[in-house]
Amino acid sequence: MDRRSVLRATVVGAGAAAFSGSLWTGAFAAPAQPGASPYGPLGSPDANGIALPAGFTSRVVARSRQRVGDTSYVWHDAPDGGACFAAGTGWVYVSNSEISRTGGASAIRFDASGDVVSAYRILANTNRNCAGGAMPWGTWLSCEEVARGYVYETYPLGGTGAVRRPAMGRFCHEAAAADPVRGVIYLTEDESNGCFYRFRPDTWGDLSTGTLEVLVAGSGTSGPVSWARVPDPDGGPIATRFQVSGAKRFNGGEGCHYADGVCWFTTKGDNRVWAYDAVGQRIDLAYDDSLVSGTPPLTGVDNIVGTPGGDLYVAEDGGNMEICLITPDERIAPFLRISGQSSSEICGPAFAPAGGRLYFSSQRGTSGASSGGITYEVRGPFRS
Repeated sequence: MDRRSVLRATVVGAGAAAFSGSLWTGAFAAPAQPGASPYGPLGSPDANGIALPAGFTSRVVARSRQRVGDTSYVWHDAPDGGACFAAGTGWVYVSNSEISRTGGASAIRFDASGDVVSAYRILANTNRNCAGGAMPWGTWLSCEEVARGYVYETYPLGGTGAVRRPAMGRFCHEAAAADPVRGVIYLTEDESNGCFYRFRPDTWGDLSTGTLEVLVAGSGTSGPVSWARVPDPDGGPIATRFQVSGAKRFNGGEGCHYADGVCWFTTKGDNRVWAYDAVGQRIDLAYDDSLVSGTPPLTGVDNIVGTPGGDLYVAEDGGNMEICLITPDERIAPFLRISGQSSSEICGPAFAPAGGRLYFSSQRGTSGASSGGITYEVRGPFRS
């Protein structure tokens, strides 16, 4: 397969559209190209500096080094990866802190109306917690983006201390995504010659023990793959990415999202979105900015999240500070744009359980001595 083998997509029947490895036809579509957004063009920036389609609104829910709403909790610096979890009639948004030595993660709890009711720490004194992943049993994996970094399992609703999970490997962790059908956790690695991993816990739901494997593939961009066990998940003295001959290299692994037989993950070094078909045991490109006709709408490819309707939302690290939308019919268009924050990056996109609210952060906010991360909420008629 050449680099133009892009974005095999389909629609699940019974009214629930979704990307699905199990339903891919085997025929390859053309590369995702710029097109009209299903929400229409972006309007002018609002009072928060965010350009949105008609019908959508934004608000600030937290700022670094300031109290969250009416709570006494001070929001962390450098907010990064995030996710939402149901909490009674409301929900919780968790966010990592990509700060050296004191990173960790925090949570904001919302009531059924979307009002902030509390905020609190769920992980402390860890190192450069970048992205992570939500687990089906209600925990958040917070990943350290350092050499021989750990994965920490945290508890978004509070009341339970975070637990280090060394069996998931020690490397420059970025993101994680759970595949409950095959009982594995996919893991990305933020190195210019990094790998793509999966962790097979001995017991599903218990991450204390299991087997770490790395994806093995030929030299081509797309095609069949296999998995090989990493002999020493501790990564010392030989880094995990160098332990298995034939392990496929990826240029700066970033976001990771699993849905309906496909694990989507991004690589920032070459501005790509990849699709691992867990059913067909193959890998393909879903987006590559060098294959776009004209000016690519998406650069600085970073965090990724999907919806039950099959849309992928991909955040930019830099670029022109957009979250772009890739639709199942292979259109890519900006969904929102933040102005006045060109030295920042967009992190942690996540939808509230009901799907009508999108949370994300600008990691560094505006430039200047008083700058700091800003966490936003966008509400509107997201398609289901």
